[in-house]
Amino acid sequence: MRTALVSALALLLLSSAAEARVVRLRVERREIVLNGRAFGAAGAYEKLVGKVDFGLDPANPRNDIIVDLKLAPRNARGEVESSADFYMLKPVDPRRGNGRLFYEVGNRGGKSMLANFQKATSSSDPTTEAEFGDGALMRQGFTLLWMGWQWDVPERTGVMRMDMPVATLREPRGGPEPGRGTTDNGKQITGLVRGNFILNARSETAPVADRNHKAYAPIDPNSTENTMTVRDDPIARGQLIPRSKWRFVNGAAGPLSNVSLDGGFEPGRIYDVVYRAADPKVVGVGLSGARDLISFLKYDSSAENPTPGLRYAIGWGVSQSGRYLRHFLYQGFNEDESGRKVFDGVFDQVGGSGRGSFNHRFGQASRDALQYFNILFPVDLFPFTDGPETDPETGVVDSILARAERTNTAPKVFHLLTNSEYFNRAGSLVHMDPTGMEDADLPANTRTYMIASAPHGPGPFPPASNKSGDLVGRAVLNPLNYSPAIRALFRALDRWIVDDVAPPPSAIPRIADGTLVTPDRAGWPAIPGYQLPQQPLRAFHLNFGPDWNKGIVGVEPPEVGKPFVAKVPAVDADGNVRSGIRLPDIAVPLATQAGWNYRDASIGSPDRLAGEIGSYIPFAHTRAEREKANDPRPSIEERYRNRDEYVGKFAAAALDLVARGYMLPEDVADQLKHAVEHYDWAMGRKN
Repeated sequence: MRTALVSALALLLLSSAAEARVVRLRVERREIVLNGRAFGAAGAYEKLVGKVDFGLDPANPRNDIIVDLKLAPRNARGEVESSADFYMLKPVDPRRGNGRLFYEVGNRGGKSMLANFQKATSSSDPTTEAEFGDGALMRQGFTLLWMGWQWDVPERTGVMRMDMPVATLREPRGGPEPGRGTTDNGKQITGLVRGNFILNARSETAPVADRNHKAYAPIDPNSTENTMTVRDDPIARGQLIPRSKWRFVNGAAGPLSNVSLDGGFEPGRIYDVVYRAADPKVVGVGLSGARDLISFLKYDSSAENPTPGLRYAIGWGVSQSGRYLRHFLYQGFNEDESGRKVFDGVFDQVGGSGRGSFNHRFGQASRDALQYFNILFPVDLFPFTDGPETDPETGVVDSILARAERTNTAPKVFHLLTNSEYFNRAGSLVHMDPTGMEDADLPANTRTYMIASAPHGPGPFPPASNKSGDLVGRAVLNPLNYSPAIRALFRALDRWIVDDVAPPPSAIPRIADGTLVTPDRAGWPAIPGYQLPQQPLRAFHLNFGPDWNKGIVGVEPPEVGKPFVAKVPAVDADGNVRSGIRLPDIAVPLATQAGWNYRDASIGSPDRLAGEIGSYIPFAHTRAEREKANDPRPSIEERYRNRDEYVGKFAAAALDLVARGYMLPEDVADQLKHAVEHYDWAMGRKN
C-alpha cells in the first residue's frame, strides 16, 4: 500500500561528520512496493525518492580532479554545494538484503535497470507488477539506486537531474578564505561552446544542444564572432556561412536554444555553430556526486544511513553511461575523499572506447561521437585500454585504470561491446594496441566481451523499418536482444566480486587469430544491395587548445591530427560475426544481422551510417528465390528441413552458452519461445 507523502523537508537523514560530503538525504516520498509483496528471502521492498545534498571542500586534494571546483561559490562552511535527484529500491528490513548495492548511471536521466535485469516494462517510476518484472535482482536482496548527474537533461516527467554550481570569477560571498585561493572581482567566466548537428529532413531551425538538451545561451547572439559552418566530410574544414544568413532563435529547450538559417538546413550535411557563452556549470560534480553518495551508503555506520550493512557496490552504465564509468575510473573518482574504494565492480555496456564531456568547462555531457553524428567531440581520446599502452605519436604511457591502480582502488571491470561499437565507437581500441598491430594485454581484473552481430540497442521484433522515426536506415532494424547475456555476465561479475569465482573468459575478436581485421579483409559476402562499411569511426588526436589539460577548450572545432587505427570483426559466409558471444540467433541464423545500418537516401548522405541502429537482412525462403536474387547465402530451406530441426539446433546453441556461463538456465525457455516465433515469422513473411 502507498504510505502518506512525506513533505520535502520532514525527513532529513543527516550524514555523520565522517561522511560530511553527503550533507543530507531528503526523502520526499517513501512507499512500500507492491503492497508489501515479499521478494524471496529479502522480504518486502520500499521505495525512497528525493534529493541528496552534497558539500565539497575545494581544499581536499582528492577534489582537485573536479574542473573549476575552486571557482564555484562556497557556503559558510567553505563548501561548494550541489544537489541531485535520487531513487532507491531497498529491502524494508536491511538485514534481509544481500549487502550489495547496484547503481545504474542513468542514460540522459532515465532508468533501464529493471527492464534489462528483471524483464520489466520500462518505467521512470515503477509501480505495477509489470513494471517490476520477475523481481530477479530484488529476490536476491540487492539495493537498487539511481541518481541524477546532468544539469541539462530535457524537462520531462521522471527524468532525473542534478543542480550544479556555476563557476565564476566573482569573489565568493564573505570573501576569499585563507588557504582556499582567491578570485578576481567582477568578471564572468566565458568560453567557447560548439553546437553540432546533422538533420534528417530540411528544416528552417535546428537545436544548438544535443538531443534537445538545455543549451548554454550566447553572451551576444548578434556578435560577428559567432560562426556557422557546413561540410560533408567529418574531418574537412567547414565552409563559412555568412553571418547575415543565420541567427539564434528561441527553441523547445529555452531562449536562444535554436538557430535558424535563411533557406533552411539541408538534410545529411554537417553543421557547426561556435559561439561564446558565460557561467559554465561545474559539470564534474556529476562524477563526484556518484562517488560520494555511494561511498556514504557503503561506509557510513551511523543511524542516518538507510542502507546499513552494505559491503559491495557495483556500477552499471549503457552507452553514454558506460562512457561515464570509463571516465569515472580514468580520472580517479573510484577513490573517495577518505581514500577508500567506491565501486567494487564496474560494468561498462556498449561504451566503446570512449569517455566524454563529463568534467571540462562548458562540457555537454550528452554529446557522444559516432561515424556520422556528434562530430569531433572529446570522446575517443587516448588512452583506451585498461592496461598500460603507449601513444605512438606522443610516447605517453597511460591506461584507463592507471590512477585507480596507483591508489589501490581499481575495481573488477567488465566491458561489453556489440558489433555496432566497432563501426561507431572505435571499439577495437578497447582491446588492441593503438597501432593496430597486436592484441592488448588485459589486466587480471578486467574482462571484455563482444556480442556477435548485435546492434547498439535492439530493434523491435518482428523486424521492422524505422521509417516512422527520425533516423531512417536502409535496412530494417536488427532485433537481436542480448539481455540474456547481460544478465548472465552480471551474475558472473557479482560472483567474482563477492565469492572470487572467476568469470567466463573474455570473448572478443583478436588480431592473433584473424578475427579482428581491417574492413577490406573482413570477408563480407556479396549480398545484393549491401556492403560492409569501409569507413568506421576513427579516433583522432584532437587539439582543443593549450589549456585542455586543465579542462578548458580554446579551439573549436578542434584541430584534427593523426588517426588511430580502426579494425572490425571478421564475418562468416553469411555476413554474421565469427567471434565473441554468438547468441543462438547468430549461431543458428535466419538472417544476416549487423550493428550498422546505412542512412536511407531520403535523409541524405546515404553512404554514411545511420547512428547506431543495426541491420537485419533476411535469408531467402528457397534456393530458387535466392538464386533469382543472386544471393550467395543459403536459403532457409537449404539450412533446415523444418521448424523442429531449426529449434533443436537453436536449443543446442543456447545450452552451450549456459555451459560456458554466457546465458542463465532460467532464460533458455524464453529463448526457445523466441526461436519458434522467429522461424514462423521468417517463413511467413513475403519476399
